[in-house]
Amino acid sequence: MEERLVVLVGYDEAELLDIACVTTSLVTANRLGAEPAYAVSVAGPGGRAITCDSGLTLRAQRSLESLRGPLDTLIVSGGFGHQAAADDPRIVGHVRRLARESRRVASVCTGATVLAAAGLLDGKRATTHWWFAEQLAGAYPEITVDPAPIYIRDGRVSTAAGVTSALDLTLAFIEEDHGAELARAVARGLVTYLQRPGNQAQMSMFTAPPAPTNGLVKRVVDHIAGHLAGDLTATALAAEAGVSERHLTRLFVDHLGKTPGRFVRDARTEAAAHLLASTSLPVAGVAARCGFKTAETLRQAFVSRYGTPPSRYRATHSSSAS
Repeated sequence: MEERLVVLVGYDEAELLDIACVTTSLVTANRLGAEPAYAVSVAGPGGRAITCDSGLTLRAQRSLESLRGPLDTLIVSGGFGHQAAADDPRIVGHVRRLARESRRVASVCTGATVLAAAGLLDGKRATTHWWFAEQLAGAYPEITVDPAPIYIRDGRVSTAAGVTSALDLTLAFIEEDHGAELARAVARGLVTYLQRPGNQAQMSMFTAPPAPTNGLVKRVVDHIAGHLAGDLTATALAAEAGVSERHLTRLFVDHLGKTPGRFVRDARTEAAAHLLASTSLPVAGVAARCGFKTAETLRQAFVSRYGTPPSRYRATHSSSAS
């Protein structure tokens, strides 16, 4: 069978890891028996070497100018040089041309800026690295920019959040092309046993603390994280903080963008996702440990946040499943 032609578009100050996550995953799939195999190459302006934003130099195998389709997949990498690339009519023009000749188009991280400049994200929902989401949304109001998911697939165009999310998107491509068994074998080979779903948040709420200038909000958040199975009603949290419920709600909305009740629900759901993926506790046990009154309450919260029930999430994302 003919090989699947995959081209990674790079440019000066591209992020090397954006490129390597894709290329290494696809080459690993080849070694594990992908049929048809992936023929992977990196293309850049003039076929010149690419100086990555780490300072390392990457040799391009193809030039954008001479590259012709049809291609299986076209992927634009991100990096701190993304704006200069998006402002270069030659790069944008060739990306637009090659996209018309590709079965599947994608970007990693700020590579979404190049796709946007080429008009390939117009009317679509897309993501990028959360640092740059507001910038992308402001420059291209015709795009629905969602900074939360690690990747989004809208028709034949996909956008990944940034850096290692390229790995998750590529594993999803491998699963689509060759099935879940090969995708999991690749994940094991790369020692990344947990293939994250696209709608998983870019940042854990526990690694994105509130502004340290507000000690009260931080103290309440720390209390929530350490007492998920306890009484975390607005009344109890207000008493813990020594303020009125109304004042606590105003502080949470101002500093976290959500009410205390919404924050508690999200915190419990995220903790449940971690336990489902890393332990063999029954779903009812996970629910109890995370403060949900019943397994059904957990299921409703889980479907609302992750778009899938707890049992399905565990079946596809636990270490034992991998």
